[in-house]
Amino acid sequence: MSFDSPEQRSKTKMKAAIRAKYGPPNVLTVGNMEKPVPKDYEVLIKVHCSTVNRTDCGILFGKPFLIRFFVGLFKPRDPVPGTDFAGQIEAIGKAVTSFQIGDRVWGFQDEGLCSQAEYMTLSEDKALARVPDSIGYEEAVASGEGAHYAFNFIDKVNLKSGDRVLVNGATGAIGSAAIQLLKHFGASVTAVGNTPNMGLIKSLGADRTFDYLKDDFTKDREKYHFIFDAVGKSSFPKCKHLLLPKGIYISSELGPAAQNLYLPLITWIRGGKRVVFPVPKDCKRSVLLMTKLLAQGALKPVIDRSYPLEEIREAYTYVASGEKKGNVILSIIE
Repeated sequence: MSFDSPEQRSKTKMKAAIRAKYGPPNVLTVGNMEKPVPKDYEVLIKVHCSTVNRTDCGILFGKPFLIRFFVGLFKPRDPVPGTDFAGQIEAIGKAVTSFQIGDRVWGFQDEGLCSQAEYMTLSEDKALARVPDSIGYEEAVASGEGAHYAFNFIDKVNLKSGDRVLVNGATGAIGSAAIQLLKHFGASVTAVGNTPNMGLIKSLGADRTFDYLKDDFTKDREKYHFIFDAVGKSSFPKCKHLLLPKGIYISSELGPAAQNLYLPLITWIRGGKRVVFPVPKDCKRSVLLMTKLLAQGALKPVIDRSYPLEEIREAYTYVASGEKKGNVILSIIE
């Protein structure tokens, strides 16, 4: 019988965030677990950073309950949380053709990637892309979750250059990305935020702004083709009068009494102003688009703050508070 040396054992272990049940941030611990081994079509990635985002919080808490149908009904399907990453490929499966050892890569998957760990594996055909040479790991990973959902808003409507769009919650990960994407596609953007972030909103390209601490945006006299509620803190009834006759309202949340699940059907039958529920899809398409925009300098993700992996509970607590602006980075490699 042979025994591995401590040095050999250390090469097969990795540090990771772990949880065995749904719940608040205190269900998370940081410990050691087996380092994954890539299969034939997978790459092994040494993770430099991830983010803690609203999707991560939904998966951590298991709320709304609907999310459990995708990540585990009674307990989390995966012990390691994390939906995005940026890092470097350390090994590749024997059938991998699209990537090489040493490539700097990033990616996102809204059902989870087990990325809040020192290492992870991912199939080469998933939402995985090379980080542009001019872009750092943190900037790349901050272009994932929020930008994906913002793009899914835009993808659900027939946006034309010159269309007027109001973005509520313009300083979050979704809202800050939405402003930039909407401007990229030629829209006129009115953004709603608070007093400390008015300068940020304007720097992202907003044409008009509302400080909700001083003014009620629902009393605006402007009429809009689309309203994007990127924080889910308003509702269709409150915003309907701001829409043009064929205008569309989209929210990132289910809304009061889950109304954003059934209003799309009701408003479609009635005609006129409508609610659309932005079911997210095609993470790979989003990652490839954001990679292109990052390289062009057309997307500059907003980063609020960074936490080391050991402070993952604090990171989740802060994000769950709803007070963050842009993205919160989780640093795996210091």
